[in-house]
Amino acid sequence: MTTAVETALLDRVATAPVSWGVCEVPGWGHQLPAERVLAEMSAAGFAHTELGAWGFLPTDSVELRSKLDSHDLTLLGGFVPLVLHDAESAARSRDEARRWAELIAGAGGRFFATCAVSRPDCWRQAPLDDSQWALLCESLSEIDALTDSFDLKQVYHSHFGSLVESDAEFSRILEGTDVSVVLDTAHLALGGTDLLQLLDSHGHRVGLVHLKDLDTALAASLNAGRLSLMQAVQRGLFPPLGQGGAAIAEVVTRLEESGLRLWYVLEQDAAIAEGDLSAVAGLRRNADQGLAFLRDLQPALAGSGAIHNHQRIPEG
Repeated sequence: MTTAVETALLDRVATAPVSWGVCEVPGWGHQLPAERVLAEMSAAGFAHTELGAWGFLPTDSVELRSKLDSHDLTLLGGFVPLVLHDAESAARSRDEARRWAELIAGAGGRFFATCAVSRPDCWRQAPLDDSQWALLCESLSEIDALTDSFDLKQVYHSHFGSLVESDAEFSRILEGTDVSVVLDTAHLALGGTDLLQLLDSHGHRVGLVHLKDLDTALAASLNAGRLSLMQAVQRGLFPPLGQGGAAIAEVVTRLEESGLRLWYVLEQDAAIAEGDLSAVAGLRRNADQGLAFLRDLQPALAGSGAIHNHQRIPEG
């Protein structure tokens, strides 16, 4: 018999197009067609997805809802790269943020995951100086007001190769703003953040969880500059849950015991080389393994005594 905890946990697990190689990072390999990606998501058992790169799915909210409905999927939110540290780009960035917010909210989504980048076509150039950090933090507060007006929850996403990738940089977001954050189990670990210490010190700031595991040897090569992010991903930087070195089980258990009723996005970032059919064939298998890992956690969670959310629509 399925327990109440089992139903609650799996009902709060979404996926994202990046698990099928569709990524917001510029020049990110071969992109599969949307129909195939959505069909495989649904066949794997997912009921919710993030948006993916702008233009991968329809950019009209009515068309987007219809497209997702045809695959028995609903929209959870979107990952939004923005230039937030540069005064000359401020007006354009506000327009971009509003465009994304209108689409996400109009299609029934709940989360607006902000990621600060140097430029749309080059996510990380020189580190920020103090004045740029101040403007970035101020801009995040402005986006909070914007997303509130659309009944969306802004969550900040630290990401390797963006302007906020190291633990020190992520700490400046925590210290300089009140914005909620995405606990991305692999990207934060890549930047040197201790995930369990983060929960101890700032667990109340976590608004959304992105679950991906991490191959620690490949992570070391990436951080040392011996591999690019895409090269590392293609070699297996983000293996199926439970097959790497990230503290996935501990994080999920801690969060479920807390009663925070958070949403999880099962992400296993993939980058597909043109014509690599073996990589394409493995994407669905990885998704199945990730869901199986979470399903196997449930017997331990069933005794935690935590109260969980059974709603299909994500809470703020």
